[in-house]
Amino acid sequence: MKSVVFSWRKRAPVRLCASAVAVLSAFPVLAQSPSVLTLTEVVVTATRVEQSLTHVLADVTVIDADVIERSGAVSLADVLVHAPGIEMTRNGGPLGTTSLYLRGGNTNHTVVMIDGIRLDTQSGSGGAACQSIPAQQIERIEILRGPAAAIYGSDAIAGVIQVFTKNGQSGFQPSVGFGVGTYGTRTATAGVFGGHEGWRYALSLGRESSDGYNIQPAANPDKDGYTRDTATLRLGRDLVAGHRLEGTWVYTDADVGYDSTTSKTNANYPKDNRTVQKLNALGLTWSAKWSDAWSSTVGLTQALDHYQTLPSPGAVPSYDTETTIQTALWHNTLRWHDAIWTLGLEGRRDALTNSGTTPKETRRTQNALAMGYSRELDAHSWQANVRLDQDSDFGDHSTGTLAYGYKWSPQWRLSASLGTGFRSPTLYQRFSDYGFAGLKPEESFNRELGLTYRQAAQSFSAVAYHNRITNLIAFGGAGACVSAFGCYANTARATLQGVTFSGETRWASTLWRASLDVQDPVDANTGKRLARRAQRLLKLGAETAWQGWDWKADVLLSGDRFDNAANTTRLPGYGLLNVGVSRAITPQTELLVRLDNLGDRAYETAKGFANPGRSLFVGLKWTGL
Repeated sequence: MKSVVFSWRKRAPVRLCASAVAVLSAFPVLAQSPSVLTLTEVVVTATRVEQSLTHVLADVTVIDADVIERSGAVSLADVLVHAPGIEMTRNGGPLGTTSLYLRGGNTNHTVVMIDGIRLDTQSGSGGAACQSIPAQQIERIEILRGPAAAIYGSDAIAGVIQVFTKNGQSGFQPSVGFGVGTYGTRTATAGVFGGHEGWRYALSLGRESSDGYNIQPAANPDKDGYTRDTATLRLGRDLVAGHRLEGTWVYTDADVGYDSTTSKTNANYPKDNRTVQKLNALGLTWSAKWSDAWSSTVGLTQALDHYQTLPSPGAVPSYDTETTIQTALWHNTLRWHDAIWTLGLEGRRDALTNSGTTPKETRRTQNALAMGYSRELDAHSWQANVRLDQDSDFGDHSTGTLAYGYKWSPQWRLSASLGTGFRSPTLYQRFSDYGFAGLKPEESFNRELGLTYRQAAQSFSAVAYHNRITNLIAFGGAGACVSAFGCYANTARATLQGVTFSGETRWASTLWRASLDVQDPVDANTGKRLARRAQRLLKLGAETAWQGWDWKADVLLSGDRFDNAANTTRLPGYGLLNVGVSRAITPQTELLVRLDNLGDRAYETAKGFANPGRSLFVGLKWTGL
């Protein structure tokens, strides 16, 4: 495997961009064009109200089923890495622990939901395990960039990612898929989708396994593979006119090989570990339309996140933690006098069972009242949201968002917004040996200015933001905790600022996508860059169709980053090119071929952890009837 050092001043970006263009321009395409996001696309994550994408003031990206299907991605994390404003680091292979940085924020600064079910862990620093959610069971993803605590409460400092699983339509449609790839990768999926007389159902099952590759070459020359079993179920029923009841179940069970040390001389830990990661999420939603003006939703959810580290050989966990998050939501929408008013009551209960906390079982509750207002009048748009959260440990915490937009033409809009956010410390950060019960919630204040253009198959946006975070929780030296190795404390401050450019257009019968992030996420105390975050991210994508084949290419270019807060361990930048083709062999059967990391580049997003080299995957999917 070759190594590469990427710099914005060198020729690597030019070579990769040229390669991507060459892959697609070699085919004089012609008849059929790939699907494009329409301007009537409806999103719900921005305000918790269904709105046309053209009317949303927030910075939102939608990833639809076609893009997800053609990506051949293993997990949600693999899909998100190509979205504007997002970068990923991974400690291991495809299912290794993944960190998500939205606009430079920490993983725990982004709320992740699946069919309205909130995913999180109260272990460690918190944050959802995006690698646990299987991509093949996702129908759609909505990404909201910017603070949304006034709508979603704690953790929504950097943004919100909401995943929607596949749902059934009228009729009956079975589906079966198989795939094989490099590193002994094998996948199998099966599902049934349909609807009849007011019922809709979707059941998806999957199993993935891989022999893996050596994720830590410097420590242990072995292969670190994985297996994962997954299941999702959506079942809904129209009760009476305007009323619907729907349930969701999401389950994943992964066993992942993991090297616990990057040093051959470190005798404190076994070099071969396995992690067991389980997610069991349930949701029940009642949607009611009482009149043309008033609609409401009642939702009950529970998500259980279980994580174990098992030494090999051995069966006794060296680390075992389980988080349960339960929520109850009553959300009301009133459309009155050309305005949209919202009122919501939400309750949340977090529970952590961890052998490293005192007491072993800890819990807390949060109750909230949220209100919202939005209106469009001629060329002007307004949005205002306020929320009061009452935490059983920290008392009351209020947040707000205020946004304004002006359209000087049907295509162009200028917008500006202010927003505050907060994040409560995890139960582990307060009650473990490394914790301090007196920790305060992190707080943020964000300002942003945006310019958007939308016209038919063309769109462009440029959003500049400045997010200041105070009371940031950091792990440092000895303090007010039991451990002598270090403690969590409110000692840090951070400034997240930058500009995100993104666009999409169709030219020469090809759909082109591009995004550029120029950012400066820094520790406000030291002036040093936050660990594992690049200052430049360029992402390019192209899709076209020719003679019955769909062709796609994706380029990801990342600047360098530092692996530590002191900025003494530098990780070089890198460039990746992924290509893929798919074809409908029969009306019911589709072939997918994907080649990732075409240049076979060696790179690290976390020091000592290797990423896959050139990888081939071939899949076949049959959709019956």
